[in-house]
Amino acid sequence: CEDCGKSLIGECKLHGPLIRAKDRVIPSRARLTLPHYLTLRVLELRAGNQQILGVFAKKVIQKRTQFGPYVGQLSTKLTCYDESRLVLQVLKDGGKYFLDTPNEDCGNWMMFVRLARNQEEQTLVAYQHCGEVYFTTVKPIEPHTELKVWYAADYAKFMEASAVFIKEESDVCPLPPAAKEPIDPWICSSCGSTFTTFALLESHQCIHKDRV
Repeated sequence: CEDCGKSLIGECKLHGPLIRAKDRVIPSRARLTLPHYLTLRVLELRAGNQQILGVFAKKVIQKRTQFGPYVGQLSTKLTCYDESRLVLQVLKDGGKYFLDTPNEDCGNWMMFVRLARNQEEQTLVAYQHCGEVYFTTVKPIEPHTELKVWYAADYAKFMEASAVFIKEESDVCPLPPAAKEPIDPWICSSCGSTFTTFALLESHQCIHKDRV
């Protein structure tokens, strides 16, 4: 303690603790490489403060816009697997390697792009060129639209995957055709949400009342 001139273990009982100044938080390499017309959004927060991120457009991105190459560590074994991201491999010196991204300091922003569940939401196609992986837009991307990717046809064969990925939601029962578009739905005047019955609307409105 510079005030009483003593060397102490822990806080000074007379003058109290030191004022701690924290270093500025520096974004990871992957976040720093994000183009200025793209942004990251937190889509979900899981246990342990694990953030599920998505890449969104801030302005219109033209069709046939190429991004890349994808930056990752070459590995014979995949150490970091995320079911919402594409598994990528490349041919290097006659060998087949994974593009592994164990953390944000080992890759670029392309590691945050989530896979497309169907053709409708797919905006990017992934392919291999000269031992590198690139993403290219397959249609114009409007502002506030998430970038989602799937394999190009030839790259899908290389990855031993299907040309089109359709994720089945096992916990969702398909509605009969007549029930998909309810006639005269009940609309919440507070938030605009729609409900098929008045009972569901009434139950929903209780949430707004509780918040007030």
